[in-house]
Amino acid sequence: MAHVTGGTRRRRRRFGGFGRRMPLGSPRVLLLLLASFALCGYAGVRLLRGEWVAILIWFAGAALLHDLVLVPLYTLGDRALQAAARRRGRPLARTGVPYVRVPVFLSLLMLLVYWPLVLRAPGPYQEATGLDPDVFLGRWLLISAVICALSALCALAAAVRKPELRERVRESRMGRRKGGRSAP
Repeated sequence: MAHVTGGTRRRRRRFGGFGRRMPLGSPRVLLLLLASFALCGYAGVRLLRGEWVAILIWFAGAALLHDLVLVPLYTLGDRALQAAARRRGRPLARTGVPYVRVPVFLSLLMLLVYWPLVLRAPGPYQEATGLDPDVFLGRWLLISAVICALSALCALAAAVRKPELRERVRESRMGRRKGGRSAP
C-alpha cells in the first residue's frame, strides 16, 4: 500500500471520502435535494397530463440540441477566451474569463428559454403573455446588457480590491519587456 500523507487524507475526508461526512453533504442538503426532486416530479406529472408525446419529443430534441450543438459552441468560446488569456501571458486565475463566461451563459440561457418570444416566432404566445411580441427582443437585450455591466463592475471591483495582484501583473509585464524573467 502506498504511503498517504496527512494532507491527502484530510482532502479525501473533506471532499466526500468515507470519513465523517456523508458523501452527499449534510442532512439539510439531502432534504433540499429530496424536496427539489419532489417538486420536479410534481411539475412533471402536471406537465405531462396534456400533450405528453409532444412534450417528450421537445425535451429529447432540446437535450440533443444542447449536447450536440450548444456544448461544443460553449467549449469553443471558452477555449478561445483561455487561449487569448494565455497569449497575453496571464495565468487563467488572474484573467477576467469568469467575468465573461457568466453573463454570456445567462444571456444565452434566457435566449434559449424565451426564444419564441425574443425572435417573434408565430404562435399563441401573445395570448398567453398578454404582451405585444415586439417588446421581448428589447427586454432581452436590456437584461443582457445589465448582466454584462454588472459583471464588468464585479471585475473592476475585484481588480481594485487586489492591488497586490495588479502589482504582480505589472511586474511580470515589465520583466518580460526588459527581457528578464520574473520570479513566480
